[in-house]
Amino acid sequence: MTAVAPRSAIAPEQTWNIGSVFPNEAAWEAAFAAVEASLPDLQRFQGHLADGPQTWADWLVAQEALQRSVDRVYVYASMAHNVDTTDAAATAKYDQVRGLTSRAATAVAFAEPELLAIGLPTLREWVKTTPALSVYAHYLDQLERKQAHVRSAEVEEVLGLVRDPFSSTSAIHGTLADADLHFAPAVDSDGESHELTKGTVGTLLLSADRELRRTTWENYADAHLTLKHGFTNCLSAGAKQTVFLSRVRRYESALDAALTSNFVPASVFHNLLDTYRRHLPTWHRYWRIRRQALGVAQFHEYDTWAPLTPRKIEVPFTRAVDWIAEGMQPLGDDYVNVLRRGMGPERWVDRSVNLGKRSGAYSSGVPGTHPFILMSYNDSIYAMSTLAHEIGHSMHSFYSWQHQPLVYSDYSLFVAEVASNFNQALVRAHLLETLTDRDMQITLIEEAMANFRRYFFIMPTLARFELEVHQRSERGEGLTADGLIALMAGLFQEGYGDEVVMDVERIGSTWMHFSTHLYYPFYVYQYATGIAAAHALADKVRQGGDAPARYLQFLQAGGSVYPLDALKLAGVDMNTPEPVEQTFNVLAGLVDRLEALTQ
Repeated sequence: MTAVAPRSAIAPEQTWNIGSVFPNEAAWEAAFAAVEASLPDLQRFQGHLADGPQTWADWLVAQEALQRSVDRVYVYASMAHNVDTTDAAATAKYDQVRGLTSRAATAVAFAEPELLAIGLPTLREWVKTTPALSVYAHYLDQLERKQAHVRSAEVEEVLGLVRDPFSSTSAIHGTLADADLHFAPAVDSDGESHELTKGTVGTLLLSADRELRRTTWENYADAHLTLKHGFTNCLSAGAKQTVFLSRVRRYESALDAALTSNFVPASVFHNLLDTYRRHLPTWHRYWRIRRQALGVAQFHEYDTWAPLTPRKIEVPFTRAVDWIAEGMQPLGDDYVNVLRRGMGPERWVDRSVNLGKRSGAYSSGVPGTHPFILMSYNDSIYAMSTLAHEIGHSMHSFYSWQHQPLVYSDYSLFVAEVASNFNQALVRAHLLETLTDRDMQITLIEEAMANFRRYFFIMPTLARFELEVHQRSERGEGLTADGLIALMAGLFQEGYGDEVVMDVERIGSTWMHFSTHLYYPFYVYQYATGIAAAHALADKVRQGGDAPARYLQFLQAGGSVYPLDALKLAGVDMNTPEPVEQTFNVLAGLVDRLEALTQ
């Protein structure tokens, strides 16, 4: 059985450049201590923001300096922890820095209640007449839209204090899943064992060996099921916390809190789910075509990953970077050159497969650092697509940080998933045009469908699950492991129709596999809206004209405009179901092509 390497055995070129954030732990500890020491100094502003525009401007300078410092020490600690969740010292630092972020939030909690007490007309006059404040006009618009949900300074202080303990639910779920969960080895049809980890599960599920897929899928689900009651307690606590916070801030519901605070109308959420359910027959047809192509009488969930061509396409990391760069060329040389630097000498990517590494993939970093990427790269077309996805996030951050002041440097989660899926759509379209042999076409379509499966099948299903979980919590109903498993399985049954054999417990455990997503309230639906907007924009950019420039303008906008307005800059209107409908047409077209290739 091939063993997965420990972190200590990984070559530096496969790791991200954590030394560019802080050169060593001593420097991090000094920065951490400096942040702690600076917190009491902020108290001098409390009760004085009404003294005049200069005092407010001075406060903003101090607040932004704190934010930059806190963000930097947080990023370093999270990077060290996530590459090896079994490293006790790194875990301790990560826990330590979460406490620091909570104390920092508490230290600045007085500001917005004080500003609202001054009055928005006065603040707008200060913005007009004080050059140092001129950039804050949009910030005041945002503050006005959420003022009904800003509480007193005392309540805001308490809300800052609970950030750290409230983060424990996700942290416990993640630690159980990444560090304490152990999987029985997967076994192939020859009886050979294969080590099953978070980093290898994706590769094993893509095997042509049906027995290896079956044992991989079953053992992965079974390990999660051994901790089903613990995961349920985590999710139940997380839902209760979300409901509590929504009520403290006087929102109508947890869903209202998540959408309104991000300036997204509820119609966008409901349009997505309604359109998704209308198009479930497209998914049913896809499962049927796969079953027929595989020639199996019974089609199980572990068959949904089975390769439909015997040819295995190897995509080493350097080739993946080349293909991604070629696919993104419509955005111009500047974009591509930055991308290549990040994937090469600047070492944005931590791509090793190693024991203890956090599952999944993400883009991280803050203004002043690189936009780092964590993933486990395994030389497959799927890993290349994941890399393209995360590069989309990182390039979005890069352009936003380059063009926006700190107050607008962060962008909404709603638009974040557009940039990531856009890269996948653009690269995939390029490869489908240039790699034309049958096996490669099938492989590319399979990758596309796997991506759609995650973002246009699993994520809407999780969004429906999440909505029901929060509504039950709002009604005061208890959540049980078996109840959550049955809810999840029932939702997947709708998506699979009669085409997939239902293994209720294992399929119903799917929510347990998402140790971060379900703890960011109503995050998952944005993957589906993101992939919809992304495909609409990718088609425009490939046609040329002013579309590439408009897309770059969208990336540069950061948080300086509202999310739906940012997408309108790029050329798509998410106020209507049309982009979701268009993307289901893309999905149906891929199913048609796959059917023709596999007949």
